[in-house]
Amino acid sequence: MATRSALVFALIIFAAVPVGAQGRFEWGPLIGVYKAQNADGLRLIVGGALRFKISEMLGVEGSINYREEEYGDETVKVRSWPVILTGLLYPIQFLYVSIGVGWYSTSANYGVPAGLPGGLTTLSRESKQQFGWHFGGGVELPVYSFVSLLGDIRYVFLNYNFKYLPGSSVVNSNSPIITAGLLFHL
Repeated sequence: MATRSALVFALIIFAAVPVGAQGRFEWGPLIGVYKAQNADGLRLIVGGALRFKISEMLGVEGSINYREEEYGDETVKVRSWPVILTGLLYPIQFLYVSIGVGWYSTSANYGVPAGLPGGLTTLSRESKQQFGWHFGGGVELPVYSFVSLLGDIRYVFLNYNFKYLPGSSVVNSNSPIITAGLLFHL
């Protein structure tokens, strides 16, 4: 069901591109912070984005990130590489609202702290792929003719349903994500 929803969303975005549209590509690095709902603390997210401005008012963004969170006093560690597709609507030239879907390739380790900082003796592992969705908005401010500064806040809806990890019923990863980045114009 989620796969079909993502496909329909992508088709709607690309169907909105007028024939012969004069678009502009932008790409760049992203860095941000987030706190998953039941996670142990504030975490860092890093990645990159590629945007295509279809018109003055419409755009689409593809991005890939790396994120990691811990649950249950560091007994469950979750790592994921979300691949995200986002539709962008610019009501004002530098301000946008966004909605999109993400495919999360995720691995989780369940273990006990090994006594060393960051150490974990792994007892069980599980990997899976699932879909989540998000909405939000941001600003894209031109700095020079070839680069813009990006500030974005999104709320992500994603719940991990791990089957084999004890205590993973608390792994709720819904979260606000605040990112900043540079977009270089092609």
